[in-house]
Amino acid sequence: MIPKYDQMYKVVLESLKNQEEISLKILRDRVAKILNLTDNELQELLPSGKKTIFSNRIDWTTTYLKNAKLIDKPTRGNIVITKRGLDTINSSIEIIDNNYLLKFEEFKEYLKKSNKKINCIDDINMNTNLENPDEILEKSYQEINSNLENDLLELITKISPISFEKLVIDLLSKMGYGSFENSGKTTSKTNDEGIDGIIMEDKLGFNLIYIQAKKWDVEKSIGRPEIQKFVGALSQKLGKGLFVTTANFSKQAIEYAHNNHIILINGEKLVRLMIEYNFCVRVKKIFEIKEIDSELIEDY
Repeated sequence: MIPKYDQMYKVVLESLKNQEEISLKILRDRVAKILNLTDNELQELLPSGKKTIFSNRIDWTTTYLKNAKLIDKPTRGNIVITKRGLDTINSSIEIIDNNYLLKFEEFKEYLKKSNKKINCIDDINMNTNLENPDEILEKSYQEINSNLENDLLELITKISPISFEKLVIDLLSKMGYGSFENSGKTTSKTNDEGIDGIIMEDKLGFNLIYIQAKKWDVEKSIGRPEIQKFVGALSQKLGKGLFVTTANFSKQAIEYAHNNHIILINGEKLVRLMIEYNFCVRVKKIFEIKEIDSELIEDY
């Protein structure tokens, strides 16, 4: 398991105690080896999928140690231990955490500038394993999106079955399937033969997507028989099959659909697609997270 950023202070200092200036990459390799981290752990990504958790935590570990003046970054991308850091690692201190860093005024000043609330040492004692700011932001983003998904799915289950079918057609158009006028339509209820909608992927209608759209209770599970009926409805047609529902699918239904080349979209995947393609949702607020362009500033 990857330790939190504040649990790696001592390991990082141990990796630097020979006082040589090393790159951040070499430091990561040394720390990973000391901690016996597996390849899977080292490749585990943050929710955004843009950076590994381990790399992110090492970055914040070195940031906090630097602001406590236990390490320094003399040149771009390189790290070296300071006298204060060397004295720390050579002492008999068992635990080096945020509480220990609070001994240093430079670290307190850094936290104050970062809008960290420090009223007393007890505030830090209660939060010795704080997540770093990137992880807090990522988890907050996940929580907001999770709540949005739940609320959106709840609202969808309240619309009529006919409106649900139209919603699915409109979403597919938003996603680029049949992105031309009148390319998608719902079928007549009197003679739909198990087909709720059709999307034409080309203007002449050579490539068709046949849709089954079922607005069921989110707690229910659609079984294999429902998928078999849909496959039967497609047997006399030339086209692809898409089964969309607000509910879930049983394991047998998923296996049968896979073997018959039917694409399944359950309620969870449906609302995630709606959010991804900004369908029935709008942007509430945008934050830009910036970092230093080291190569550019190095030119100066």
